[in-house]
Amino acid sequence: MVVHAAQVTPSTVAVAIDVGKNEFAVSVTDAARTRLVKARLGCAMTAGSVREVIEVIERVLPVQAQVKVGIEAAGHYHRPLLCPRIWPSGWELIELNPAHVTEQRRVLGKRTIKTDTVDLEAMTELLLAGRGWPVRDQGMVLTELTAWSVHRSGRVQLRTATKNQLLGQLDRTFPGLTRALPDVLGTKVGRLVAAEFADPARLAALGASRFVRFGAIRGLHIRTALAQRLVAAAKDALAMPDAAVARAVLAADLALLADLDAQIDVATTELARLLPDSPFQTLTSVPGWAVVRAGNYGGALGDPVRFTHARQVYRTAGLNPIQYESAGKRRDSVISREGSVPLRRALIDLGMGLWLGDEAAKAHAAALRARGKNGGIIACAMAHRANRIAFALVRDQAIYDPTRWPMHH
Repeated sequence: MVVHAAQVTPSTVAVAIDVGKNEFAVSVTDAARTRLVKARLGCAMTAGSVREVIEVIERVLPVQAQVKVGIEAAGHYHRPLLCPRIWPSGWELIELNPAHVTEQRRVLGKRTIKTDTVDLEAMTELLLAGRGWPVRDQGMVLTELTAWSVHRSGRVQLRTATKNQLLGQLDRTFPGLTRALPDVLGTKVGRLVAAEFADPARLAALGASRFVRFGAIRGLHIRTALAQRLVAAAKDALAMPDAAVARAVLAADLALLADLDAQIDVATTELARLLPDSPFQTLTSVPGWAVVRAGNYGGALGDPVRFTHARQVYRTAGLNPIQYESAGKRRDSVISREGSVPLRRALIDLGMGLWLGDEAAKAHAAALRARGKNGGIIACAMAHRANRIAFALVRDQAIYDPTRWPMHH
């Protein structure tokens, strides 16, 4: 069931809240644009301050007033106030898109003026126009799913950066290693060499047969041919003057990498635990979509009832193409990127999963490639298809049926 924001009526009262890091500003206006409470600036982000504001608002509310509390999304600063439980029962809590607030300032002729008072005015107009997403008390499952998804994504990005730095240190400690083993950090043997034989002289002295036995003791099966290539590379490695310093940094980065791997594993386990109790478990029925992809989509999307159509999700992700047309001249085909970065990444990742696992998507991608389309365009096409499939499966709580999703659908 889709929840819609309540319609604006003559009894509607708009409570606009502009959130900062430690403070918030609030104004109260009725449907006739009469200011019931003068804009209050510098309210502390505390429970006592919120209770005081609520008491002030309740004293000026008309009888049978329909209260709409609008809060502009502001990174993570707005989240403490975006909780239905802290507001009186019957008040509708609305989340406002910052891009819409910016556009409304432009409509008011104050595009270049950004103050708390102007933002409150723009937010009030949006609330009285019925804009924004209703916020429900969605329980802990979606909240936890979002938290673990964000945590995992952040650690994956840190791991990628750490691996890049590690490869730079390895080039200084063991030049030529990547010629013998191209994917050093992606294999157990490569990790072993980086951890135990960053000094190539040690590996050269050990020899191929003893290196094979060294790996076997640690549960690794190292092929003799690979061991011989690695030992040969060690014997032929250039001596770098700063190798000792690089080895010290390498050891610290390897410890960090192991910790990041452990945290990513924990987050993945938590996603697997939460997914069955969320609306997004059905996504794992799609080829190429497992726990991580489904969990990241659910964490980025949040409460799915905020959206009535897949097009809204696509716009929220910022994947809509920019279109500019004037005097018969048109320039477009560039995505806007004005939206949720986590959702955009999740949709693109779902699209990549389809590209790898769904036969119809594979055929469509191959056809686009044959028409000369580049990888970015194909990825966006896959994300568009993934968005429609994911939205429909979550909405209907259905299992993926490839026969219902032909490429012309």
